[in-house]
Amino acid sequence: MGPLEGLKIIELQGIGPGPFCGMMLADMGAEVIRVDRTGAAGGIARAERYDLLARGRRSIRLNLKSDEGKAVLLRMVEKCDGLIEGFRPGVIERLGIGPEVLLAKNPAIVVGRMTGWGQEGPISQVAGHDINYIALTGALFNMGVKGGPPAPPLNLVGDFGGGGMFLALGMVSAILNARSTGKGQVVDAAMVDGASVLSTSFFGQMAAGKLHEGRGEHPLNGASHYYDAYECADGEYVSIASAEPQFYAELKQHLGLSEEEFGVQMDHTLWPNQKAKVKALFLTKTRAEWVEIMQQTDICFAPVLRFAEAPEHPHSKQRNAFVEVDGVVQPAPAPRFSSTPSEISGPPALRGEHTDAILSDWGYSAAEIAGLHANDAVGGAD
Repeated sequence: MGPLEGLKIIELQGIGPGPFCGMMLADMGAEVIRVDRTGAAGGIARAERYDLLARGRRSIRLNLKSDEGKAVLLRMVEKCDGLIEGFRPGVIERLGIGPEVLLAKNPAIVVGRMTGWGQEGPISQVAGHDINYIALTGALFNMGVKGGPPAPPLNLVGDFGGGGMFLALGMVSAILNARSTGKGQVVDAAMVDGASVLSTSFFGQMAAGKLHEGRGEHPLNGASHYYDAYECADGEYVSIASAEPQFYAELKQHLGLSEEEFGVQMDHTLWPNQKAKVKALFLTKTRAEWVEIMQQTDICFAPVLRFAEAPEHPHSKQRNAFVEVDGVVQPAPAPRFSSTPSEISGPPALRGEHTDAILSDWGYSAAEIAGLHANDAVGGAD
């Protein structure tokens, strides 16, 4: 199942980008074992059935503050390709399971470290969240409506795009290298680094003197009339991105605008007036009516859907872009592979649901498993 079938990955319980990375690897066929914490709350509270980032893997609960719990983890590490952790720098070292210890147990293991600020630097030890990381890169400054404050784009840019996705790529790259060299390594995946890399093209524009920074100042963040979202008569929205001349010509055609009355496309001084005209035109019809007129054109058009609407769009339905697992609708694995298709192997597990089975897989006897439970080194499902 999937192109990563045969890989074994340990994921230490976390939130956001670490679990997203684990989900990506599991969707692509890796066996990802989630190590959840012991204790009444199990560490971070989560609605397990709906914690979709935890889909497709088994769960074991370990007390990593106990010697026996750490011993279990290190025994598992001996037969794994990688380990994912998302604590602040230095935490796993203080627990006695830092990279040096892990690599001593398994010289080929890849240790993926997910943080906001990175493993070093003057603010590496302070807390933060997605909005803080993308703020430091320059990305947040350019998001939002002209005249308004910077607008956080959910937590897609830092946590998932700049964080979990970069860690997944780093893990696979380092594991490929370890397969050929026998040498593992540490992958330092920082959300601030990933968000910066996502902004690479804009740094090129800045170097060329062509970057218009600020909210509503760049052609792609609301300054232009041909790349924006517009309200319709029913209060819903549509998006257009008619950047290329041939697509812009179709936009003018379907809006009934001539070159003479509308003006040229790339004269920045005309954009405010052109945007006002486009805005007024889109307000004359409902979103459904604009879909009927524009969806099958090369205008570069799409209705602005809610999450609740997205799975029901005909394009998504035909491509099976969303699936239902255990009664919960969710995005299907991506990207798609022609020979080794990805698959969601199961719904999110209960914390500790597979503790005994995993211990048995790693050679622990029934008596040893009972002893680990008795000593609170491991835990089962609540």
